[in-house]
Amino acid sequence: MAFCNKCGAQIDDNATVCPACGAQQASANPNPIPNPIPENIQGADYSGQFDPNDVQQNKVMAVLAYIWLLFLVPLLAAPQSPYARFHTNQGIILFIVDIIIGIIGFVLGFVLAFIPIVGALIGGLVSFLLSACTLALMIIGIVNAATGKAKELPIIGKFRILK
Repeated sequence: MAFCNKCGAQIDDNATVCPACGAQQASANPNPIPNPIPENIQGADYSGQFDPNDVQQNKVMAVLAYIWLLFLVPLLAAPQSPYARFHTNQGIILFIVDIIIGIIGFVLGFVLAFIPIVGALIGGLVSFLLSACTLALMIIGIVNAATGKAKELPIIGKFRILK
């Protein structure tokens, strides 16, 4: 909830006029669009911290960083590029998460296999959904790298392996 600029009454976030005193409310954005992703889930954007020449020269390396073991290519071929290292870090984290999800899916499938028919369906569905999440994160990373953005992946992007 927001507060009136004039009288301090509590008003709706998108209100343009205070219902208590009738004062016009200034808005930083006249047409606010709510962000559907909570702030604690979406990744931070570091795009402005990188040299535009470095970004342009290493976009391909940054894209490769998100394709499973290919994160080794930018790690070895462009070790001095801060932009490529940023995306390589994101790719390594994604790779580790993918391995963990694979192990969880395997164990879950094994345990649920003892439940006839329903167990296999539930295990397969959970494994599929977890893999789909990993694929979605990979696509987000590739799109960010290809467009020259240095944005952390949602949820997992805040972790650092490479400095």
